[in-house]
Formats: sequence, C-alpha cells, structure tokens
Amino acid sequence: MGESNIPPPTAPPPMMVPPGGVQVGAGAVFPPNEQLLNLPCCVHSNPSWAEVAVLAFMHYLVMLGSVVMISSLLVPQMGGNNGDKARVIQTVLFMSGINTLLQTLIGTRLPTVMGPSFAFIISVQSVIRDYSSHLYQNEHQRFLHTIRAIQGALIVASCLNIVLGYSKAWWAFVRKFSPVTIVPVVCVVGLGLLEWGFPQVGKCVEIGLPMLILLVVVQQYLKYVHEIAYKWIERYTLLLCIFLVWTYAAILTAAGAYNHASLKAQQHCRTDRSHLMSSAPWIKIPYPFQWGTPIFSASHSFGMMGAVLVAAVESTGAYFAAARLSGATPPPAFVISRSVGLQGIGMFLEGIFGTIGGSTASVENIGLLGLTKVGSRRVIQVSTGFMIFFSIFGKFGAFFASIPLSIFAAAYCVLFGIVAAVGISFTQFLNNNSMRNMYIVGLSLFLGVSIPQYFNEYRASAGDGPARSNAGWFNDILNTLFSSAVTVAIIVATLLDNTLEMHNSAVDRDRGIPWWAPFQRRSGEVRNDEFYGYPIKIHDWMPSRYMH
Repeated sequence: MGESNIPPPTAPPPMMVPPGGVQVGAGAVFPPNEQLLNLPCCVHSNPSWAEVAVLAFMHYLVMLGSVVMISSLLVPQMGGNNGDKARVIQTVLFMSGINTLLQTLIGTRLPTVMGPSFAFIISVQSVIRDYSSHLYQNEHQRFLHTIRAIQGALIVASCLNIVLGYSKAWWAFVRKFSPVTIVPVVCVVGLGLLEWGFPQVGKCVEIGLPMLILLVVVQQYLKYVHEIAYKWIERYTLLLCIFLVWTYAAILTAAGAYNHASLKAQQHCRTDRSHLMSSAPWIKIPYPFQWGTPIFSASHSFGMMGAVLVAAVESTGAYFAAARLSGATPPPAFVISRSVGLQGIGMFLEGIFGTIGGSTASVENIGLLGLTKVGSRRVIQVSTGFMIFFSIFGKFGAFFASIPLSIFAAAYCVLFGIVAAVGISFTQFLNNNSMRNMYIVGLSLFLGVSIPQYFNEYRASAGDGPARSNAGWFNDILNTLFSSAVTVAIIVATLLDNTLEMHNSAVDRDRGIPWWAPFQRRSGEVRNDEFYGYPIKIHDWMPSRYMH
C-alpha cells in the first residue's frame, strides 16, 4: 500500500454549541499521542548506572515470582523433591537470562523480559499424567523420565515458532492487525492472567492484602509529600514494599503464627516453607541435557505445539504494550515476526537445557515499565546478569525465591492492570463512535475472558479440558488454545476486523489505518530504525531477503 493510497485523516466534527454559548465537551478532547509523553527514560535513554542496577534487580524479583509459581505447581506433580525444584528454578532463571538478552539484542529490541509461560501448564500436565501410570523405582525416577519427555516435546514443538517467524508467515498474520485488533488483544494480555492475581493473594490474605494496599498508597499518594522524594518513591516503592512485607511475614513465621495453621496456609504464608534454601546447591551451572537424554514422543510434541503457538500470541500482544510503555512507536510486523522466530530458537535451547516449559514475554515486567516510568533497554539487559548470577549461585537465588507467593501476586494485581490499561489507550487511534468498532472490541474482550473461564472451570472440576477426543495431542492443542485469553481475543478480533463491512471505503479511517499503516512498513516511518534497528548495521553484509 503506497503513501498515495492512504486517505487523509478526517477532521474532527465541530463542537456542539448550545444556546448558552458554552461548548459541549470543551476541554475533554485530547490529541492522540503516538508515543507516551513525560517518560523520564525511554528505550534508548538510561538513568545512572546505580539506578540501572537497582531497577534491574527489581525486574529480576518481579519475574522470579512466576518462575517459582510455575515450578512449585508442576515439579511436585512430576515426582520431584525440593532439590529438584531448586534445580528447575535455577535452569529456568538461567535460560530466561539468555533469551532476554537475545531478544533485546537481535529480537524486538524492546525492554522485555522473557519468562516462563503459564500456557505450557496444560501440555506439561498431560505429559505428567501419561508417565504417572508407569512403574518406577522411586519418585525421583518418575521426575527424571517426565522432565526428559518434556524436553523432547519442547525441542520438537519449538520448531513451529522458528518456521512461523522466519518464513514470514507470522509477518503476514500481523499485517492484518489494526488498532481495532490491538485494543482487545493488549487488554486481555493483562486481564487474562487474573487467576494469578488476587486469587493467589487470597491464599494468604494477611500478607498479600497489606502488600497490595501498601504498594498503592505509598506509590500513588506519598510521592506527593515532597518533590525531592517524588522520583524515588515512584520508582522504588515496589522494592521497598516487597522487603517490608517479606520482613513482616518472616516475623509472623518466627513468632509461630502458623504453627497450628492448615497445611495450605503454611505453604502460602510461611517464609521457610519452600525449603529452597536448604536444598539449593551453592554453585551449580545449568548445562545441556543435565537430566539425561530427551525422550521424544509424537503425541507430546504435537500437543505442546498448541502451547508454543499461544506463547507466540502472548508475546505479540505484550510487545505492543511494551513499546507503548517504553516510549517507542508500535513494532512493525517484520520485527514481531523475527522475534517469534528467535523465541522459537530460545525454546529450542530451553528444551536442550531442560526447563519445564517454554518462555514468553513477561507481562509483569512490562507492567513494571509503566509503574517506574523507566523503559530503558539497558535496565533489562543488566537484569539478565542478575538472572544468570542467581541461577548459578543457588543459595543466594533461593533466599529471594523464599518470598511468599502472595506478595508477588499482590504486585501482579497492579502490574497486570497497567498492561490492560495500555490496551485501552490504543482506542485514541480509532473511531470510538463507530458501532462496528465497538462491536468488534466488545465481543473480542468478552469472549477473550469468557471462553477461557469456561475451559478453566471445566478443567478444575473434571480434571481435564472440554476437548476429549481419542487423540490426546489434539485435545491438548484445543484445550491450550481456548484456555488462553489472548489467543481467543486475537482470533475473534482479527477475523471480524478483516471481514466486517470491508466494502465500505470509510471503514479504513474508522479502523485507524491511515495512522497505523506507516509503522508497519520498514521505510514507512523514520523512527522504526531508531527503536528496532540492530545494534550493528548488518544490512551491509546480510542478504536483503532476510531483512524484511
């Protein structure tokens, strides 16, 4: 689509002036901003090195919560003990550091952390069920066989993202997007993780709720006490609140507040319940095939492809939120496509090193960009040093991993909410008075939340998803796809936005295409290379067919 074919944006209608002479809605119209204004640090601007180090450590802590959550859920089901869980956490942290560094250098180049994806839980649990029926000498042997089967499935399934990303298939898919699609997709990137927010806070409400209230009150109200304290409170309140509430939880544990509590309460409230400090090795470097030779199974590999696809969809929506919160322009389709291909390579490496699932763009870390108003790429790159360091020196990493999960969940309530709000901000680029747009956005949002809710409730009551054919791999694919809010939203929104009333020439203006189209072409927007260009100019020696 050439520049000459893009219709000019229509002028806004004049203000309504009633007989009294006062304009209706005067002062209520705000001009659209392609980039967020008043960000102290955007993608390529950086705070001082001391601040970079503290902010990088915060990003490490925030992503650590989901690592511990997923490992604590799956490793016991696999038959693993506390030592196995500690090694799995170390491996996941190590690979998250490697994949994050790769994405910030040659992927999207956005300040996004690559952490474990919740989408892999269904397919991993399917592998666990298949190996639970076998006979083993002990539970540790069952754990080893299960994780080796997960390795094999992930190695094969990761090839799907490599092909989709580098074959330009994902590029062609993303080219179908418009602001009408982006609004519901980015919204449910945050809202779709609601079960990891307050429901987890409620499992230890006496710790989680004070954390949530303290974070909101201190970060949003106390920063106005003095102008000197404004920046420091705004940026570092989350770190302060985590340590304050963690100390409070440690006092409750030491005082014996949970000595006679239920097992569930002890697991979620006590600071010594994870047993990671006692079981983690002092020094352990994750290495390829550390659990043994991967076990390859066609059914497990195909079943995990659904999770790999969902991880690509999640990352796609998350990148648009990250770009907005880091002061960048919307990522072009070719950037999203190359990042999905690189994500596949990262999952392939994760399969080789032996994690318990693939990675995706960490939504909580994207929310932290908005909370601190620091979207610096350097901060994320330095945070990979913390991930790798604490993955090797296990005792130090286990110390922070003993933070009660309800503290992380309370922080996620705020961080996921910020990401969801970013999706709403994209409505400024489309016609909000178009019933067509309202229909697509509304239906995509509702089904994006409602359909996964049905699948999750069904699985919680029946032990498995609604898809129950004779082909287990096919069931895993369907159950994984439709348990993902982002996947449902992107399917509904993209389908409707590219089929409804497309014969009407005014629809493109209503969809925001005149604003959107230049960002999706390499040469259509001069800022594309500023934000998404490679750190070194490889255009001179790499064939051009690989650069688009």
